[in-house]
Amino acid sequence: MMAQQGHPLHVLAGVVGATLHGGDGAARITHLAIDSRKPMPVEGTLFICLRGERHDGHRYIPELIARGVRHFLVQNDSPLPAPEIPWSGPSAEFVTVADTRDALQRLAAWHRAHFQFPVVGITGSNGKTVVKEWLFQLLRGSEHIVRSPGSWNSQVGVPLSVWEMHEGHTLGLIEAGISEPGEMERLRAVVKPSIGLFTNIGPAHGENFHSDLDKALEKVKLFRDAGTLVYCADHGTVHEAVTKAGLGQRATLRTWSRERNGWLHVPHERRTANGTAIHVINDEADFTFEIPFTDPASVENAMHCVTLLLHLGHRPAWIAERTPLLAPVAMRMEVLDGMHGITLINDTYSNDAASLAIALEHLEAIAAGRPKAVVLSDILESGDAAEVLYARVAALLQRAGVEKLLTVGPRIAAEKHRFTCSVEDHPDTDHLLTSTDPATLAGYAVLVKGARAFALERVTQRWQRQVHGTVLEIDLEAVRHNLNHYRALLGPQVRIMAMVKAFGYGGGAVELARLLAHERVHYLGVAYADEGIDLRQHGIGTPILVMNPEPVPFEVMRRFQLEAEVYDLHGLREADQHAGSDPAMPPIHLKLDTGMRRLGFAPEDLPALLEALRDARHLRVASILSHFSAADDPAQDDHTRQQLSTFLRMADAIAETLGYRPLRHIAHSAGTTRFPAARLDMVRLGIGLHGIGFDVNEQDLLRPVATLRTPVAQIKHLRAGDTVGYGRSWRAEGARVIATLPIGYADGISRRLSNGVGRVWIHGKAAPIVGRVCMDMCMVDVTGIPCDVGDEAIVFGPEHPVGELAAALGTIPYEVLTSIPPRVKRVYLRG
Repeated sequence: MMAQQGHPLHVLAGVVGATLHGGDGAARITHLAIDSRKPMPVEGTLFICLRGERHDGHRYIPELIARGVRHFLVQNDSPLPAPEIPWSGPSAEFVTVADTRDALQRLAAWHRAHFQFPVVGITGSNGKTVVKEWLFQLLRGSEHIVRSPGSWNSQVGVPLSVWEMHEGHTLGLIEAGISEPGEMERLRAVVKPSIGLFTNIGPAHGENFHSDLDKALEKVKLFRDAGTLVYCADHGTVHEAVTKAGLGQRATLRTWSRERNGWLHVPHERRTANGTAIHVINDEADFTFEIPFTDPASVENAMHCVTLLLHLGHRPAWIAERTPLLAPVAMRMEVLDGMHGITLINDTYSNDAASLAIALEHLEAIAAGRPKAVVLSDILESGDAAEVLYARVAALLQRAGVEKLLTVGPRIAAEKHRFTCSVEDHPDTDHLLTSTDPATLAGYAVLVKGARAFALERVTQRWQRQVHGTVLEIDLEAVRHNLNHYRALLGPQVRIMAMVKAFGYGGGAVELARLLAHERVHYLGVAYADEGIDLRQHGIGTPILVMNPEPVPFEVMRRFQLEAEVYDLHGLREADQHAGSDPAMPPIHLKLDTGMRRLGFAPEDLPALLEALRDARHLRVASILSHFSAADDPAQDDHTRQQLSTFLRMADAIAETLGYRPLRHIAHSAGTTRFPAARLDMVRLGIGLHGIGFDVNEQDLLRPVATLRTPVAQIKHLRAGDTVGYGRSWRAEGARVIATLPIGYADGISRRLSNGVGRVWIHGKAAPIVGRVCMDMCMVDVTGIPCDVGDEAIVFGPEHPVGELAAALGTIPYEVLTSIPPRVKRVYLRG
């Protein structure tokens, strides 16, 4: 993150009362960084070593020093790196404090005090990011705005957002979110909003508050010193919190209401051909504006924006010109399979330097070592001079290691001399589509980002791999959330192996592996060598364990640096022979059978195994593992404990024979949660990463990852007696409406779901499957459900978990997920 001119490091050290080690502190700090995985400039960066339940930034100091980063904010209970760390430049400088998060917040609060322009602080349970982005869209061109990137509204995200302020800005839009008492007072000191905007109050993060009112009272602390507060007076809990906090005596309340008790009244709303028309009245205005949305949340978000714009003095006609142009706020970026092995990141709704920085971070994670390209349009109405704006864009692209840039529009083309990568310039999107062959980007990860006026979504539509309309949507942020749930249980001392076998449990092994590698899991687990080879060929460098017994030459395993599970004496001797002839042979993993009776050395095999290990002079054993057979069943807990006891006894004997102790792991997802003693040195996480817990309590802590959706292809009106499908197995008892969906048993919808066993969800209502499921289609009864061709049917998703479908089939979620074939397009969401 960047403060345009920066501050000397010794000044920042003084602000937080810190000790400076290793230099004179003369360097000017322009960027703050907290994530070692993300690209950052070498010069002018202060890396904040944050420590939490699941991470410790201090661990990455040697790596960052080797990359050229020189300045670090560290906690004084962490030892400084040893002087022998390779470093060819000037010595590194360390600012030591008691608490780095607290110091980050104090630095941001001090930086915020340098600026006098209005700052809008936005809080609430829902809608914060949309309101902020819509205000940015509406005011762009009339104000030079600094705003929170994405949804950075946490104890760390808020100070990083505030650090972006510089003297050229005229307005700030800063989100602030909380999850527990005491947090908002810290954020208030950082944001210091002159104007407050409270969106609403709801159940989010309610577990740490006694009531919604308690939560609202905590949130309004953000506005203690604000001169103006915008909110909906019809939200009783919000209004009560504002009143109890006494804000009406200290601030001007700019409320809106449908019930005639606000500063701005909404007497009428109506649907139009293009969205919703909203009529508003107060003492100074009486006008109608239109938004291109119809849902209640969008209407509420728009009313917050319009109320604030009127308070800022904007004329009704000016507002009414702009609101029809509001664009959807893409909360997450789509990651799509493209032609010629391209991976496309679709971020085509907005374009500015702040959101470009976030999109480039996603590109870095998705690329996983592959070449990177960006399709980028002119950045409109930024408020910066072109030379300043595109110099910043050039720095962002260079930092992200972008090899190719395809520009769209005259302004960015005029500045192409600033870019160090290969540049193709195009006057408009049509020219790009007609003159650029996507084959020239074969194997690239390509970010497509542009202002809405350039319609760059046409590029992603043209370049993506064309498959039928059924889509399995994979929420990568949910995978990250679930991974962090387990990390919080384990602590930093326990390693994680993430299982990506069986096409990543149906989610796509390569994209999941890229995310998990970026998140620095210690191992990836696959079933067969060809799965591991595919990951290696897609640039995945994380250690990979091949767990199943398909015979594969050890030379192939060595060539792709895959680590083999060895489960019998024949495999052990063969592995030792290859290790003796090839020192580069990867280590092996010994599989023990402690009660699964599937693969591995059983307890009675232990003497022969130990004798063979004494003779295996060349082998390196990376880990010893076994597999629980019933750790998810409380009725089988005695058996599970016996398995663990047997495993530990056998592993100890093996370690004594080897003369060193390899990693030990036996716990899968359910075993990790239910048996803390079984976490040992490493755990293997599979179905839990996909948001499926072993019971309802754990399920509430996880986020479902997959959503299977398909469009309505045709609608038919049946009379009594009409039949549907093969074999005429379903007959209408009266007038019915039937929708045909382009999804069948070749897409993973089992024939066992025929004739009412299964159902889909259309507009939130259940539509039972009627007739027999066909290979490529199925039919559902939509009588009483208003729908049309193209409307979306949900087979399973967060609101209708895959476990419900599995229960209808009499099976388990694993089978449902892994039965969805590759012909169903996977769409990956990030952000």
